[in-house]
Amino acid sequence: MSETKAVETLEMQIADRRREISTERYSMSIGELCNLYTEGELTVHPEFQRFFRWDDSQKSRLIESILLGIPLPPIFVAQTDQGGWDLVDGLQRVSTLLQLQGLLRDEKGRLRKPLVLQGTKYLPALEGRVWESQDDAFTLTKAQKLDVRRARIDVQIIQRQSSSDAKYDLFQRLNSYGSQLTPQELRSCLLVAVNPAFLAWIESLASSALFSDCVGLSERLIREQYDVELVLRFLVLHNRAKLRMTDLRNFTQVLDDESVDLARAFPGNKEELEDVFTRTFRAILAGGGENVFRKFDTKKKVFAGSFLNTSFEVFGMGIGYCMANDIPFKVDLLRVVEEFWSRPEMAGGFATGLSTETRMARYIPLGREVVTS
Repeated sequence: MSETKAVETLEMQIADRRREISTERYSMSIGELCNLYTEGELTVHPEFQRFFRWDDSQKSRLIESILLGIPLPPIFVAQTDQGGWDLVDGLQRVSTLLQLQGLLRDEKGRLRKPLVLQGTKYLPALEGRVWESQDDAFTLTKAQKLDVRRARIDVQIIQRQSSSDAKYDLFQRLNSYGSQLTPQELRSCLLVAVNPAFLAWIESLASSALFSDCVGLSERLIREQYDVELVLRFLVLHNRAKLRMTDLRNFTQVLDDESVDLARAFPGNKEELEDVFTRTFRAILAGGGENVFRKFDTKKKVFAGSFLNTSFEVFGMGIGYCMANDIPFKVDLLRVVEEFWSRPEMAGGFATGLSTETRMARYIPLGREVVTS
């Protein structure tokens, strides 16, 4: 390709993608923004609030910035088909402003406890201040409240004629910059934007005794939603045809994209997927439970350690594949697990240095072989 042609191609791609997102910028006061929330015209998905991670010190520094006249970064919203706005980026800032005024509601529609401010570097007298109190000594003054509500913030509006794919991609990009969320927590936010009912269903599968008794994850991993990610991994990969490393390159993006596809198809795909999921983990629970996903110590002859991704990919995906395709599988799972870990190639650092994509490309097809009768 000539240099001129390459330049033209890039310009055409840029122009095409820009047409997929139509945006406009609008400046409004914080008071106007909060009114939109209370009137139901701005949606801060309650499901997102589990990721509202600022502590009171961080929240107080935001209010300090406003009172000192420091400009706020813009927020992004997506216009819905009904003309309302869904918050895309700015959860921490908007939630803080709503909580300060006692306006923020939780997932059940209940008002959350109003914010009690802490003293800050430049405004130590903010300590203990609230929006409303019977004690005037702890209440922000009328002038201070007006300073907050009159402060302006730029709103970047993703208009409804923008393509849905472009909206979700933008959501993902905005929420990944400097984010402290785990990949699955970010993915959960994305799925809420696509289909909240789908995420609720996935979370119900992850929290079911049938699944949790099999994987036996630590409290930390559950807090980080790794159990939810494992459910999505199973649904996406158990019957997948293309399992070469090249097909799984950048697995986080693959899982994002295919999870969104599943969410869009939900609930049309629910019955089939839930049937395979339930039968698979019922068989695993009956065949050995947690031990199926642990390493077998061939010297001590015991199942040791905690949950292993490799075991999940071999045995969980393998049995899932058999269930989805009505293929007979070995029901004496613990014997299969012992035999697997007795292989010479599974000694020592069997997965040391392997990328997620390489490991999956190697062990998921192997799992389909070793569990088949």
